[in-house]
Amino acid sequence: MTFPVRTLGGPTAFFEYGGLRFLTDPTFDAPGSYPVPGGSLTKTAPSAAAPADLGPVDVVLLSHDEHPDNLDTSGRALLADVPLTLTTPGGAERLGGNARGLADWEQVELDRPDGGTLTVTGVPAVHGPGERADVEPFAGQVVGFVLTGEGLPTVYVSGDNASLDAVRETAGRFAPVDTAVLFAGAPRVPRLFDGALLVLDSARAVEATRLLDARRVVPVHYDSWAHFTEGRAELVAAFTDAGLLERLDLG
Repeated sequence: MTFPVRTLGGPTAFFEYGGLRFLTDPTFDAPGSYPVPGGSLTKTAPSAAAPADLGPVDVVLLSHDEHPDNLDTSGRALLADVPLTLTTPGGAERLGGNARGLADWEQVELDRPDGGTLTVTGVPAVHGPGERADVEPFAGQVVGFVLTGEGLPTVYVSGDNASLDAVRETAGRFAPVDTAVLFAGAPRVPRLFDGALLVLDSARAVEATRLLDARRVVPVHYDSWAHFTEGRAELVAAFTDAGLLERLDLG
C-alpha cells in the first residue's frame, strides 16, 4: 500500500493518491531572506523542482498561508492553476479563489478519475507549545490532513504541528496509519515562545510515529531553512535509537 512521495525541500511534497495529484505547502522561491512580522526567515537551499516540472496538480494541502516557509510567492502563483486548495478556514478567506477551509474533523469528498471517491479530513494542529488559544494569536492557525478511501492507504499529513496531543487525537480516529508525512526539523524562533519548538523535533516525530502506529514515515520540513535546528542526521539517530529506522523513508 505504499506509493512514491517526492520531497522537494522544506515542507513541500508531491504524490499521487487515488488517481489525484497532491502537493503539500508549496515553496519554490530561491534561497534568501524573507520578511515576517518582527524579523525574517532565511531559505538556505533551492527547491528540488520548479512548479513547471511537476505537471498538473489537482489538490494543494496547505497547512497555513501566513509564513513564507510554507507558502511563498511562487507557491501562491501556483494556486491559481490548481482546482482545489484545502487549508485553514482563515486561510481560505484570505486566499479566496479555489481555496476551501477545513475545521477539525471536517471532511471533503473528491471524485477519483477511475470512479469512486476519496476523503480528506481536516485534523488538529498547533504551531507551537501549549494550547491553541495561546499559540494561534502569535503563530497563526494550522490544519493537518488525513486522506482515506476504499482500497487506499490511510495517509496523515501533519502540517506545522508541535502538539503530540493533536497527534493523539488524530490517532484515536485513524490509527494505524499507512503513511505519515511528518513536518519535523525542530524549528525555533527566539522571539516566539522563548525559542520553544514550533513544529515536531526528531524525538517527537518518533513519538508521533508510535501514536499513529505509522507503517511508513516520510519526513519533510527539516531542510532548506535556517530556523530548522534538526536535520536528516538527527532524524536518523532518533529513529535508530527507537528501533524504528525501517519505517523512515528519506527518499
